[in-house]
Amino acid sequence: MSFHSVVIQKLLNANAHIGRRVTSNHFKIFSEGTRNGVSIVDADKTLICLRNACDFIGHLSRNNARLLFVNTNSLFDEIIAQMTKTIGIKHDTTWRLGGFLTNSSSPRRFRGRNKKFNICAPEAPDCIVIFDTESKSSVIKEANRLQIPVVGLVDSSMPWETYSKITYPVPANDSVEFVYMFCNLITKTILKERKEAMAERGEEAVIGGDVELDGLTNQSTDKFVLPYEELSAIPEDVSETKALLDKLVIVRFNGDLGTTIGFSGPKSTMEIIDGLTCLDLTINQIEALNTKYGTNIPLYVVNTVDAHRKVLEFLKKHPNKNIHSIQESITDLKEASKFAPRSAKGQDSKDEMNSFNIAQAILPLVNSGRLDILSSQGKEYILLLGSDNLGCVIDPKILNYLGQNDIELCLEVTPKSSVREETQHSQDEAKTPILTPKKDWRFTDTMWMSIQSMEKLVAKDSLTISKIFDQHFAISVPNARYLPVEATSDLFLLQSDLYTFIEDKLTRNTTRDNPTDPSIQLGPVFRNVNDFKERFKSIPSIVGLDSLKVTGDVWFGAGITLKGEVNIHAGPGARIVIPDGAVLENKTITSQEGIGEISS
Repeated sequence: MSFHSVVIQKLLNANAHIGRRVTSNHFKIFSEGTRNGVSIVDADKTLICLRNACDFIGHLSRNNARLLFVNTNSLFDEIIAQMTKTIGIKHDTTWRLGGFLTNSSSPRRFRGRNKKFNICAPEAPDCIVIFDTESKSSVIKEANRLQIPVVGLVDSSMPWETYSKITYPVPANDSVEFVYMFCNLITKTILKERKEAMAERGEEAVIGGDVELDGLTNQSTDKFVLPYEELSAIPEDVSETKALLDKLVIVRFNGDLGTTIGFSGPKSTMEIIDGLTCLDLTINQIEALNTKYGTNIPLYVVNTVDAHRKVLEFLKKHPNKNIHSIQESITDLKEASKFAPRSAKGQDSKDEMNSFNIAQAILPLVNSGRLDILSSQGKEYILLLGSDNLGCVIDPKILNYLGQNDIELCLEVTPKSSVREETQHSQDEAKTPILTPKKDWRFTDTMWMSIQSMEKLVAKDSLTISKIFDQHFAISVPNARYLPVEATSDLFLLQSDLYTFIEDKLTRNTTRDNPTDPSIQLGPVFRNVNDFKERFKSIPSIVGLDSLKVTGDVWFGAGITLKGEVNIHAGPGARIVIPDGAVLENKTITSQEGIGEISS
């Protein structure tokens, strides 16, 4: 399904296509006919009119024009109030007075004891946006008399006298869902145009003196995200897929060291399962694709100064492969530092969207001239991978979709655990893009981009994931595609029977009914990766586990099975040893004696 089809589906879900029982002659250009006596609005023409209206509003907002939003439907009040608050426009209600435009030069005044009150607009707006157009024909007449452009929703029964005075008509049913969608588009258009205008002037986008405009959109605006399940299959012709992969370059950034869990090198070189590392998984995936399709996909490993030497040592185990290593220079680091995610109000700057500074991965390629070399070799797309996500997949299906729809930039995201069930429910009911607040998405450290778009990002100084997410395409991938290694509790999950390797990819065990991973909390004695390995003879079976919390001096034998909710707490000076073959289901253990009779 193309992105155009996706937006059309959203219009249909908002009932924008349902008209009235009467179809005026002038409205027939927007009509697809009738069904059960009700006029059906052409969704394609609605989309065209929406784009024209938003382009016009965006052009005005870039020039700081005055906008006036008119509505008498109480169902829309909260939506419009939130929109005006977000874009920083006063919610002016002076239009409720008759003659508020034509009498603005000589407004009505009421003399109080000490004050004069001007209850009419002091200046005429540059554009009026009307949501219940048929109810406010008087406003339209006044605007027409003063030659003020009007953007308004129109339906099939609107008389010609009103319709002819609307500059940018938007044919649609004025349902709450559509008005919400329309207001959302207006909000994003205005914020985008303002940011671009400020960028051209070299200004910071600031609201309230110390908060970036990006910070506002980060929390308050919604984002259309396409479910991965909607992507079409790759071509059956192997030569077509080979032609796609021949245009691809893989770039893996190695920046995070494993010092927080007691590992001295880069996380990507730490053994996870069966002696394999995160970097091994990427190389094996590339080799599998090369073998299957007869390609030779290059891998560029971009390293920070701290990681470079150990990555070079690691790559010696992969000789004679199309792998290139680049070290970040001091110049690259200085340039990239200005794109580092900034903390807001004392919060940690490394959030779910800005998980790493992508400028550190991109600038070494640009400044070293490698991008020009890759372009001359016919390369068009780059897949950028973070350092420690074991779930990332080099997916020709996504690359095929980007090529078919001329998409230059695409982020892979996954919903946070708090909204995962709700998102899954919406996906099951309707295979359409998910409209969800940006704060509910987590970047998976995986991004697809064309080489041209990479150069544009550098030219526009837009090398932050937050900005890219606001302005570009995103796909919601399965949760199993985001498996970072941030603590030994992550190692516990990945080394258990919950995950296994299938075709060089880490795959989740299909026998687990719960769509989310169990919650694992291991105490401080498990924090160091070496201590973690010593305390487990083997990782327990956890396919049926909901949660595990372990504190104190606890040791695990081999062949253990954990189910339900398990809590193990060893008090000060005490030790608990879980014997081989034990089965713990919904148990709380506070002493060795508390283990009791255990099935084996």
